[in-house]
Formats: sequence, C-alpha cells, structure tokens
Amino acid sequence: MKSGDFIVSATGIRVPGIVYGTAWKKEKTAACVQRALSIGFRGVDTACQPKHYFEPGVGEGIAAFLKAGTATRADLYIQTKFTPVSGQDPKQVPYDSSAPPALQVVQSFQVSLRNLQTDYLDCLVLHSPLQNEESTKTVWLAMERLVDQGGVKQIGISNCYEPAYFKALHGWARIKPAVLQNRFYETTGYDKELRAFCRQHGIAYQSFWTLSANPLLLMHADMIALAEKYRRTSAQILFRYLTQQGVVPLTGTQSDTHMRQDLEIFGFELTDTECAVVGGLLE
Repeated sequence: MKSGDFIVSATGIRVPGIVYGTAWKKEKTAACVQRALSIGFRGVDTACQPKHYFEPGVGEGIAAFLKAGTATRADLYIQTKFTPVSGQDPKQVPYDSSAPPALQVVQSFQVSLRNLQTDYLDCLVLHSPLQNEESTKTVWLAMERLVDQGGVKQIGISNCYEPAYFKALHGWARIKPAVLQNRFYETTGYDKELRAFCRQHGIAYQSFWTLSANPLLLMHADMIALAEKYRRTSAQILFRYLTQQGVVPLTGTQSDTHMRQDLEIFGFELTDTECAVVGGLLE
C-alpha cells in the first residue's frame, strides 16, 4: 500500500484504508495472513477469541512475512480485540473468566502480545458493549490504562449500533474511541448517523460483512454500470466508494486474486456524481 492509501485517526495513528480480517480461518490463518501482507496489505484485524479467531496463527503469519525483510513491524497496523466472557466459548476462554473485568482486559492483552509476537498493539478494540454502561466503563478504563502505559496506541469498539450509546461513550471517555467497527448492512441503515459522527470526530469507521451482507446492492444496475465503466468489479466499486467516504473496509478473502483486487481500489477514483449515485443506494 502507498502512503495515500491510509487515513489518519484523531489520535494521529495511520490506519490502512483497507484491512485484512482473520476470522474463521483456523489452521489456514497463518498462510492467509502471510499472503495478504506479501501481496500488499499493511493492516490486520483479529481478536483474542478462540471461538472465531486463531490469533496465534495471525502472529505466525506476521512473523513469517517480517522475516522476509521487505517491511518492519512499524510498517504494519495490528489490531486485536478484547472479547468479554459473554462472547467467548466457555471451554476456551483465553483469560481467567473469574477475574475482575479490568484484570481480564490486562490478561487478554498479554495473551494477544504473545500470540501476535509483538510488544505493542496499534489498536485494541472492545469486541462489543457489555451488559450495562457501568461494566463498559470499567473495561474501557482498563483499556485506557494500557494506552497510558504505552502498550496500545489507540482503542476502539465494535458491534456498537446505537448512536446515542456511542456518542455517550465518546463523551465520557478520557481517551476517545479512535475506531468503530460495525457490520455494514441495510438492517442498521448502513450506520449513516454513526458514520457522520465518526467523520466529524476523526474516528475510523471500519465496516465488516461489507460484501457478504449486501449481495443485492452489488447486483444493482448502477453498480454494474460503474464496474463496466472502470473495468472493475462491483465489489471494487463499493470498496472504493467507502474509502472515499473515509470508511475502512475489512476483507477476509482467502483468494490471492481477490486480495489483489481489493488493493487495486486505490488505483482509480469515483467522481462526486458517481459517489452520490452509490450513496443513494445506501439510503
């Protein structure tokens, strides 16, 4: 990825304009991560949640890529998540499930550092809001302390779909969320209000399930027409539209061809009129 293919969050951290997602790859994780980085991705998203992610494989893939010497750790954006007990498989919780939540955050963070073979995280994301605001505050304060101690550069939250909740979090947090990662689909109105708030406050809105949750959108005649004009795919048109709006899509493809296509979105630019057309499909 080139220098222009990144955005800068309110914390001053460079976030790649598209990030490689690592969920549900199990024993293929390391190979997929190594290939994605070798092809040109510079951002990787994972979670300390064995139920859906093989975080040690992510670390193995990163280490294998860095060993080649074409890039350094400083060139990469590594993002993982603290997943509360409610989101874990009870048989494979990666920290002490009986410990106080604040300590669980620290334990999860330490496990992630070992898994990812790194001594710091570019971003630590709270995988989802907890059962009440008080519990979320406890965990968020623990994440803030990790930033204070230098182990984490910025923090964020995922699966937070209520604008009022997210705005309240942004209001009371001493260290503001720099990332909001949500499923991007029609059911939530494509998070129009949340995306506007993120743009206003320099928060990197990251979209997941961007392609798989929107098959009808990708097949719309307007998307196909734009794909034909630019000799691209509808997926590339959607990803490019989003990046031009400051959105960071996650892609978890295992196909080398699709990885290359995902990175090629920075090789063209939609006009304002064309962006308005695509944006109109998200209304």
